[in-house]
Amino acid sequence: MATADDLDRATDSQWGWVAEQTRTYLASGGTEGHENNGLHTLVIATTGRRTGTPRRNCLIYGTSGDDYVVVASKGGADENPAWFMNLEADPSVGVQVGPRRFTARARVASSAEREHLWPKMVGIFPLYGEYQQKTDREIPIILLEPQVQEQR
Repeated sequence: MATADDLDRATDSQWGWVAEQTRTYLASGGTEGHENNGLHTLVIATTGRRTGTPRRNCLIYGTSGDDYVVVASKGGADENPAWFMNLEADPSVGVQVGPRRFTARARVASSAEREHLWPKMVGIFPLYGEYQQKTDREIPIILLEPQVQEQR
């Protein structure tokens, strides 16, 4: 079960540029890396489904009410990203958005929610539309529902 406390001790993404962005984001307390070229990003910590080790990634996000919305695109690959498979196994995640840290419950958007959220997320990051055309899988949209507000 990942919580906000896991953000500092989690293992970084295997992708070097994502790991670098994540470390910069966290080291700055969320002041660097939260907004880049008009895109907003958050850091998510999941629990490794095989290892039980906290893992972290930096992801583009949108919002829906009080929830944060992320897309499991993996650049249009035919398989879901590891972080998504981790949260399917354990939906408790740690999240940092700018300076705000909290524990959230992750869930896949329903079909009705997806109908509304997919165009919104493509509007935020148009490459998602291209990624969907590259793969036969339906790219999941995930809602991160804050559970516990944590002070930093």
